[in-house]
Amino acid sequence: MKAQRQVWGETLVRLADTDDRILVLDGDLATSTRADLVADAHPDRFIQVGIAEQNIVGMAFGLSTLGYRPWLSSFGVFFTNRALDQVRMLVSQTKAPVRIAAGYSGLLNGSSGKTHQDIEDLAIMRAMPNMTVIAPADAIEAEAAIAWSAEHDGPVYIRFARDAVANVFEAGYEFIPGQPVVLRQGTDVTVISTGVQTSRVAEALDLLQGEGITAKHIHVPMLKPLDEALLLKEIGQAPLVITVEEHTVLGGLGSLVCEITAGTSPTHVARIGLQDSWSESAPNDFLLDKYGLSPLRVAEQVKATLSNRK
Repeated sequence: MKAQRQVWGETLVRLADTDDRILVLDGDLATSTRADLVADAHPDRFIQVGIAEQNIVGMAFGLSTLGYRPWLSSFGVFFTNRALDQVRMLVSQTKAPVRIAAGYSGLLNGSSGKTHQDIEDLAIMRAMPNMTVIAPADAIEAEAAIAWSAEHDGPVYIRFARDAVANVFEAGYEFIPGQPVVLRQGTDVTVISTGVQTSRVAEALDLLQGEGITAKHIHVPMLKPLDEALLLKEIGQAPLVITVEEHTVLGGLGSLVCEITAGTSPTHVARIGLQDSWSESAPNDFLLDKYGLSPLRVAEQVKATLSNRK
């Protein structure tokens, strides 16, 4: 079990060994995001820009026009908010091959406080034309998604959590862009999750299975573009779908599933996530519990939703 930020640094070092196009531009957070691993292994491929995220995006765009494949390193919130205009104008509109490595996304940086937590990033980036949006479940999927992103010919936003979570996948996992992944079968309810929240949902469904409740679990690693037809096929005729995300319920995974099912399915969709509220500074376990995202709280909400539907 390894933190995604650690995997990002290690994977970029390995890729940079054979790909001279890879550069990392950092916003004075290299030891936090683990961009320092690239700085140590390939100092000629690392640019310390400082606390200047808007400039970082502009520099990355310029370098991309020279044939480089730059990666941006900082906390996600600084790219999705502070540098949003530059991302919109220079990266999204031009389809530049710039990779935004959004570290410390979601709730798992409670010690940094709500100013540094990004619980609306998926909504912002999903609305951005030409932007590929990825939220890997664990370290194994993160490594595979990073390798795919390095070769993708367009802009990528990839969400990384600060802390490690239990692995969902096994070594050798193949990342297929746009494809939802069925993690388990069940008949009582269909649960769809994304990012590192998928690991907690898997634990929650273990708890429910011990009580005789079986769930089909679908993980969505790439929110955009998404193979919508395949997701609808996996949902099938399920009367109840519950989405779970470490993100606001507005504009993220829950909204995406509602959009997809609205015109083609009579499925009822319930959304678990932050209910249109800001997060706060507190220990991670406290935050996950308070906002209903710990395995126990997810299990309780799935049970309550099932009970209400009956």
